[in-house]
Amino acid sequence: MSSPPPPPPSTHSALVLTSRTSPLAIKSVPTPPVVPGSIVIQVLAAPIISYARSALLGQRAYPIPIPLIPGTSAIGRVAAIGPDTTSLKPVQLVYVDPTIRGRDDASSAMLLGAHEGASEGSKILSHGLWRDGTWAEYVRVPLEVVVPLDEKRILGRPEQGGMGVEVEQLAGLAAMLVPFGGLKAVGVKAGETVLISPATGAFGGAAVSVALAMGARVVAWGRNESVLEGIRARGKGRVQTLVLTGDLEKDTEAVKGVGKVDVFFDISPPQAKNSGHLKAGILGVRQEGRVCLMGGIYDDVAIPHAHVVHKDITIKGKWMYDREDMTDLVKMIEAGVLSMNEVNVTGKFKLEEWDEALTVAEETGAAGVVTVFKP
Repeated sequence: MSSPPPPPPSTHSALVLTSRTSPLAIKSVPTPPVVPGSIVIQVLAAPIISYARSALLGQRAYPIPIPLIPGTSAIGRVAAIGPDTTSLKPVQLVYVDPTIRGRDDASSAMLLGAHEGASEGSKILSHGLWRDGTWAEYVRVPLEVVVPLDEKRILGRPEQGGMGVEVEQLAGLAAMLVPFGGLKAVGVKAGETVLISPATGAFGGAAVSVALAMGARVVAWGRNESVLEGIRARGKGRVQTLVLTGDLEKDTEAVKGVGKVDVFFDISPPQAKNSGHLKAGILGVRQEGRVCLMGGIYDDVAIPHAHVVHKDITIKGKWMYDREDMTDLVKMIEAGVLSMNEVNVTGKFKLEEWDEALTVAEETGAAGVVTVFKP
């Protein structure tokens, strides 16, 4: 029998935010011990969202405990298991998800290394055991946010039955999960038409890939015509594109011109709060169609009330996803239904290269791309 792997070191390197006005800094920090209900993961690749600098140091300034090790999701290996771990094994390849919920109250929710949540319960989680994120060599997380990955199938060489995906490409899984939660929540079916806006960003572009994998036809809606053309080309005849003009009348007519829209999926950023595209998209949805709102708009928006009522339209808000969605998406990847080979890795950075890494993520954040830290 092979000997068990050595335990994690007592300390490790991490990228630490000590204040909103100070640069991030590399520090040697204690490796967190395993406690019941937790697991320690060695981080192989941690994605960097395009607005990370703004969220941590800029205008977005998400509520977080400080000091903090940022970083949301990761691809890694199991480094240490606790007394109640029943299936995960040391060195096993896994996905680490950032959505952490209270075990006794699912409405208490936080995002690992990114957002402390809005309730007192979520702050107990984010200021306690699950304070620090994945921009480090090791991270401790709840067992339920870790999903095992079939390493041989996903990373293996194609001539040996594998898919030949790189670990860094697999880090793009996190962006896929967000729209998958929304598309699944409104029951997208094979053969349906899904209007996606904005389809040119990281999450919107991921929504296009996921909707196609779910068997839908996609209408990709956005302002960047060159990115839209790339999305259309990758759609293999199942993607139609629309250029968002910002003119309500023109955009409404354009949406109606694509034919029957079963689902309108929107994941707009805060900057879209005054855009009329939400109204135009809803006006284009068929009788008894569905609308899913997942974006970051915090302000009130106009809803065409009469149209929603008389067309029997369902509008559903959705924040993130649940454990079943995570395992279902991994199954789609392992089955070859959702390809990760097309994910474009725009940069692989060491933790000490954080400034360049955040800049590259900000400048290249778009459909189908990912920038990662490799601690």
